[in-house]
Amino acid sequence: MDHVEFGKYLSQQRELRGMSRDEVSRVTKISPSLLAALEEGQVERLPERVFVINYIRSYATVIGLAPEEAVLRYDEVSKATPELSPVALERERRRRAWLVLVVLLVLLAGVGAYVALVLSGKLPRPLPG
Repeated sequence: MDHVEFGKYLSQQRELRGMSRDEVSRVTKISPSLLAALEEGQVERLPERVFVINYIRSYATVIGLAPEEAVLRYDEVSKATPELSPVALERERRRRAWLVLVVLLVLLAGVGAYVALVLSGKLPRPLPG
């Protein structure tokens, strides 16, 4: 079972009980877009695992499933998924992008400070090469 199959399982169970996604959203206070991501297995659109687990518990309770059984199914899916999920890869890419931005800003600030000191006469002008 993968995330898509798990999402189908949830939506099928919901539909068997005659509930709409909007009803589940209203009762659980989980946004419709997050419920859609959960039911469609779109892991990249979901938040951290701790939130997803709580969403699954709440979802299961509302539609009449055993919450812990639903969480166990999700855990099986998560363990079968490679360590670096698309969400983790995206976080790592963003972290690196921020790091590069910070380094560039520090270098730019240093060059700017040097130029300002040279222009103000507090540092000697560099010799022509």
